[in-house]
Amino acid sequence: MGGLRAVEDRPTPKEVYNWRLYSEAIVIATGSMLFGYDSAFVGTTIARSSFTTDFGITTASANDVSSNVTSAFQAGAFFGALFCFFITERVGRKWALQTSVLVFIIGAILMTVATHQLSYIYAGRVLTGLGCGAITATVPSYIAELSIPPIRGILTGLFEVVYQIGSVIGFWINYGISQHMSSSNSASWRIPMAFQLVPAGLLFIGGFFLHESPLWLMRNEKNEQAYKALEDLRKLPRDHQYVQEDILAIQNRLNEEASIASKFGTGRWAFFRGAAKELSQKGMRNRVFLVFCAFTLANLSGASAINYYSPTLFGSIGIEDVSLYTGIYGLVKAIASLIYYILLVDAVGRRRPVILSSFVCSLCLWVVGSYVKIGHPADIINAGGTLSPSTAAGGKAATAMIMIYSIFWSFGLNGVPWIVSAEIFPGALRNLTGTWAALVQWAIQFPITKALPYIFSSFGYGTWYFFAAWMLVATLWAYFLLPETKGVSIEQMDLIFGYNSDRKYRVPHTSVTTKDVPVMIEDVNDKLSQI
Repeated sequence: MGGLRAVEDRPTPKEVYNWRLYSEAIVIATGSMLFGYDSAFVGTTIARSSFTTDFGITTASANDVSSNVTSAFQAGAFFGALFCFFITERVGRKWALQTSVLVFIIGAILMTVATHQLSYIYAGRVLTGLGCGAITATVPSYIAELSIPPIRGILTGLFEVVYQIGSVIGFWINYGISQHMSSSNSASWRIPMAFQLVPAGLLFIGGFFLHESPLWLMRNEKNEQAYKALEDLRKLPRDHQYVQEDILAIQNRLNEEASIASKFGTGRWAFFRGAAKELSQKGMRNRVFLVFCAFTLANLSGASAINYYSPTLFGSIGIEDVSLYTGIYGLVKAIASLIYYILLVDAVGRRRPVILSSFVCSLCLWVVGSYVKIGHPADIINAGGTLSPSTAAGGKAATAMIMIYSIFWSFGLNGVPWIVSAEIFPGALRNLTGTWAALVQWAIQFPITKALPYIFSSFGYGTWYFFAAWMLVATLWAYFLLPETKGVSIEQMDLIFGYNSDRKYRVPHTSVTTKDVPVMIEDVNDKLSQI
């Protein structure tokens, strides 16, 4: 039996598959909808004539404003992810999430009520970014800590599922507005800004009914509350064997954390120092660097650029109904992502999809860039001309390439970096490494979104070549440096990365992972038997 009723290698009572666990996971995952919606709505919204008129944006200042409005969110998100680590340690995951949502709501209100003050928009973008950054660093771990092992992957995957739903909503709200409302009407930009309050409000209200993470409660010696939370989430009494095994697993996790902290004393600061020292060791620092490379290449793939600057990029290939095609792009990307993360992720793995995805995405972007270079469709349309039949046909081909790109992107660097970053580290370090992953994501996305308007103005068609070249780099990186992590235990991961070993291991190909790890384990066991 699989799916939401998957069983594990111990007796799994039917009571643990209950509405309380599922509903709390869905409420928490709603946080990623805020992130997904933002990535889809803002580019088209700030390009509307009513927005530029209301805020006095001229042709000369358009790039600056677009760059600042978009990147302010990423800047805020970086610090939100950073602060979240410390806030969570102090108040717990539940109240850290609630605080983040409240900050987001304040930011969304500021953007909605702004009249002629760009300062309100900038401040609102920073605050919504702070909230989203903290949320992205909280949601996956929070769901994982409430869940039961056999469905933990599926429930944690709700983060990506709801993100895609948010992006589809953002794209199609803009399309609906463009079809039924004048672009010169201030409501055409104010409504998408205000809609952010809908999922944020639902999350804030639902957050009051969430249980605190049992792991956090036991870490802070609130054992009675932890046991009560497990009883509610498992629908079993605390003396049931299944609940007792959950409690034992949490205690083992805390013992691992205490062991890491032991060289520096006790408490969270000692753990932070111990974890930092552990992550700097051979076999750990290459994992830290792997996460950095994965998120850097994901942000240099062009996907975020298409999301945030869809009017500019779709316009460059001669598309006039930008809202419709961004909506189709978002829908195709969402469907492809859901198919991969629900049906295929545990069947096809991580490494090979990234290699194939990156290569095909690169080819698509080379084709699009070449069409823009040869056909100059945007220049012809802006001059009031009509595209020749051959140029129009080329535009359809370029549009098809964007859609193919969205499909292949969905099972590559779209979500694999988040999966790999969670799989390659020991459980005791994942709070810290999860924060590291979020920090890299936002730190790299900030300069990309900040610079893209200027890159496009300077490079023109070369913008597509720029991202295509990086996808070739991603293809080579995945082929030579990304190991397959599906089904690999943390002990095997230590061997793959050369942790606590004198052998000079390289990060392996898929074949090396599947064929050589058992040999490595046998070698280690032989050495242990000789001691």
